[in-house]
Amino acid sequence: MASADPRPDVASLWQATAVPRPPVIRLAGDATCDVVVIGGGYTGLSTAKYLAERGLAPIVVEANRIGWGASGRTGGVVSGKFRVGFRDIAARHGLETARRMHDLGIEAIEHVGRLVEDYGIDAADHRATGSLRCAYNAFTFEALKEEAAWLREALGDDAVSILSAEAVAGETGARDFVGGMLNRHGGVIHPLNFVFGFANGIRAAGIPVYDETPVTRFRREGDGVLVETPHGVITARQVVIATNSYSEITAATAPVRSSIIPFRSAMIATAPLAGTAAAGLLSTGRSYTETRRMMRWFRKSGDRLLYGGRGAFGKDDSAAAFWALETAMVRQFPELEGVAVTHRWSGLVAMTLDSLPHVGRLDDRVVYSVGYNGTGVALSSGIGRHVAAIVAGESPDLGLLTATSLQRIPFYGLREPAVRLVAGWYQFLDAIGR
Repeated sequence: MASADPRPDVASLWQATAVPRPPVIRLAGDATCDVVVIGGGYTGLSTAKYLAERGLAPIVVEANRIGWGASGRTGGVVSGKFRVGFRDIAARHGLETARRMHDLGIEAIEHVGRLVEDYGIDAADHRATGSLRCAYNAFTFEALKEEAAWLREALGDDAVSILSAEAVAGETGARDFVGGMLNRHGGVIHPLNFVFGFANGIRAAGIPVYDETPVTRFRREGDGVLVETPHGVITARQVVIATNSYSEITAATAPVRSSIIPFRSAMIATAPLAGTAAAGLLSTGRSYTETRRMMRWFRKSGDRLLYGGRGAFGKDDSAAAFWALETAMVRQFPELEGVAVTHRWSGLVAMTLDSLPHVGRLDDRVVYSVGYNGTGVALSSGIGRHVAAIVAGESPDLGLLTATSLQRIPFYGLREPAVRLVAGWYQFLDAIGR
């Protein structure tokens, strides 16, 4: 059953430049399937795709509209990195584990390109331009040099190289960096058009994708599960939880909610830069990040500059966070003085205790994939192949994603003040150059 959506759109650049959204289709009445996938973002759609390819019958249910959550709010950076560096992984868990994690990242990046091609998502504007990490002081620049050397020598990754301060300034237009590390893996994408095209492709393949269909609860029943929604009950054999940072919407996803710290990330976008002094900024079309712990990132989309970062707190958009971003952006790019900021929005990042994503089983009926820690566009789009394997009873080698269990957050009720405390400590370390 199709209907108009009463919820307001997120006031993002992506919403303003999106192609027509997929029609809203709610579940209408009871249904039966093999697997109910809770969450209609990249992970949920990817899981449904690969379950169907295995001959299983999935149903995807999304509490809001397709693209309402992280898949439509992210900065659209396609990256294969994890929040924990590969060298640190090798030191703690061995070189082969680091190699597998590195391979998973590259596979995920390449998978995005295949999805865009397979489903003909031209509007996703996927560009394999790579990324550049910009060092804000000599200490972090030395760390980048060591990281690049280790990646080449230990993992044979020749896609990384070191750029001088002059080269970084020439590429970005910003002169406050002392150097950087170029990584030719990855790129950028229009994330909302990507998820729209993905959902359209899944539906065209005959897989039901229901939005505005929140799961209020699910329970074991016989040899399966009963999944309850306001519009009907779905009888299935298994459930996949793919709600990531938006696992607080209903009580149904409580089994993973207490293992995730939702961390708000804010973004702004400028008016078109043609004809301004800022027109030549970020000319390569890459994505850029700083080496600060309280990271800022920036990129171009069309003729606009996007600028984002951590540090927005609470459950809603923060005027103070947007003001701080705009102030930092103009300080970094003085050419933007007087250029209007036309879009301001935010979204939730799912942080975990060990800063790693986790995929696995809660029990014999429930599988989960959550905790992308801010780098989820690529991994969440490709992880469905492995989630489907777990649903089918297999044990894919996902390195630390499956080797370590999802940990509950101690004193979960105090997570918001704890996030502020950690953020304050990170800001202090950034301020002293460490």
